[in-house]
Amino acid sequence: MTPALDLLKKVRAEHRVHSYEHDPKAASYGLEAAEKLGLDPARVFKTLLAASEKGELLVAVVPVVGSLDLKALAQAAGVKKVEMADPAAAQRATGYLLGGISPLGQKKRLRTFIDNSAQPLASVYVSAGRRGLEVELAASVLAEHTNATFADIGRG
Repeated sequence: MTPALDLLKKVRAEHRVHSYEHDPKAASYGLEAAEKLGLDPARVFKTLLAASEKGELLVAVVPVVGSLDLKALAQAAGVKKVEMADPAAAQRATGYLLGGISPLGQKKRLRTFIDNSAQPLASVYVSAGRRGLEVELAASVLAEHTNATFADIGRG
């Protein structure tokens, strides 16, 4: 069990866990998940951390097939600018290792933004807190349990 799955169980949120054999040599953890689970990559989302100019860490959940638009994230968060967070700071704040950072059950509650492309989908897949472990749930459930805001933060 991971903190992400513990949280979903505790709040009785509807979700499904999917696991696969993680290859440490995989170039992209998210694309590896989509490929090994036979999923449409547009439904698999990666969890990225960015830091504002004031050092506030922000969580961005975007499709693995695209990238994070840093300017759009800054605008959504109401800050001047953001850059990708230091990996060590991301791991400390979330309690997860890189490649397995889940938007759910993080050690510190960070402001979270989910790309708008998640909203029309029946369900999305995000890391369940460990490489090789994904959780499938409705985007609205993800937003509810991360206090997230939907915004156009992904680049396709």
